[in-house]
Amino acid sequence: MKLADILSAREALSGVIHHTALDRSNTFSSLTGGEVYLKLENLQKTGSFKIRGAYNKIDTLTPAEKSCGVIAASAGNHAQGVAYGANRAGIKSTIVMPEAAPLAKIVATRGYGAEVVLAGTDYDEAFAKAKAIQAQTGQTFIHAFNDPAVIAGQGTIGLEILQDLDSVNTIVVPVGGGGLLAGIAVAVKETAPHVKVFGVQAQGAPAMYMSKREHHLKTTHDAETFADGIAVRAPGDLTFAIIEKYVDDIVVIDDEATAGTILMLLERAKLMVEGAGAVSLAAILHNKIPVKGKVVSVISGGNVDVNFLSRIIERGLVKAGRRVRLSTMVIDRPGNLQRMLAVIARLQANVLYVSHDRVEHHVPLGQAVVEVGLETRDALHTDQILSTLRQEGYNVEIM
Repeated sequence: MKLADILSAREALSGVIHHTALDRSNTFSSLTGGEVYLKLENLQKTGSFKIRGAYNKIDTLTPAEKSCGVIAASAGNHAQGVAYGANRAGIKSTIVMPEAAPLAKIVATRGYGAEVVLAGTDYDEAFAKAKAIQAQTGQTFIHAFNDPAVIAGQGTIGLEILQDLDSVNTIVVPVGGGGLLAGIAVAVKETAPHVKVFGVQAQGAPAMYMSKREHHLKTTHDAETFADGIAVRAPGDLTFAIIEKYVDDIVVIDDEATAGTILMLLERAKLMVEGAGAVSLAAILHNKIPVKGKVVSVISGGNVDVNFLSRIIERGLVKAGRRVRLSTMVIDRPGNLQRMLAVIARLQANVLYVSHDRVEHHVPLGQAVVEVGLETRDALHTDQILSTLRQEGYNVEIM
């Protein structure tokens, strides 16, 4: 892999992809003490960077290869990139996706004209199924990361960052199989070798992190992370060789930190970002990466399932003390529940629901157990509500 390959990919992708924005975030800059920029590949066509590598690979195929159609394995983003690229090239595409792939990604992939096959519990099992189908059909396989043309396509992001921010100090990149990190690393280190390049993996899927640490290719038995786009057990040998040569370091981040970052991006930056796309910023915010000068976080994708997103939001609000469930006992007489709720109203908390039960076996005769779901401003507001209710004589507890 050479810089010339990435420059050629840039030409091939001209007019096909978006040159995505590099946005300086005042919020995240103030939180870290540096200058944090977001490379918004979540706003790329198909919702992620994957269109770059997939289209560049398809563009290099011979007419004979194209006539057989293409096949790929993907948790969703590469699937959409291949489907879009194949549709644009007027050729057939088959995509094998894990059975648990987000519904939104499955629907979007079919929407681009691909035949979708669901198989396996993760990317690696879907990959095995795709290779088996390829052996029967003769379709051209488009690898998600371990292919020079794919790596070159992803590397065009590095060229765009350097073009838009020539004074950049550090670039932080999500890592699954390594195609994105490898491509960006070549583009950056061959052009501006003083710029630091870091990778970030999910703590539950750390194969490339382990490989970098031990200086030889490692695989993991499982890939346990909600960030499906980087849930890879076996990284690529091509990508590892490049990463070993060019990348300064790789760190890991846990899913809790990533989920919190997704919520912050949604609330503070008005950006919808998937787990794989948020790990780079999560690592920056949780001091996994040294923040010196101008730091770019590659936000690699935004194809998040809205049902899962709602769970992240609810969980984040609970963790921040902005959603709380309280339980207490009251005397079962008219007006007692109203008096308790009046205290809550005076403190300006919003009541989401109320449960009043006098027949539970553990509830003494003449009393009722009351559960209240509240929406509060923050953890301090919740503490004020608890303190006031206890002063009013309620033996209240957080559920």
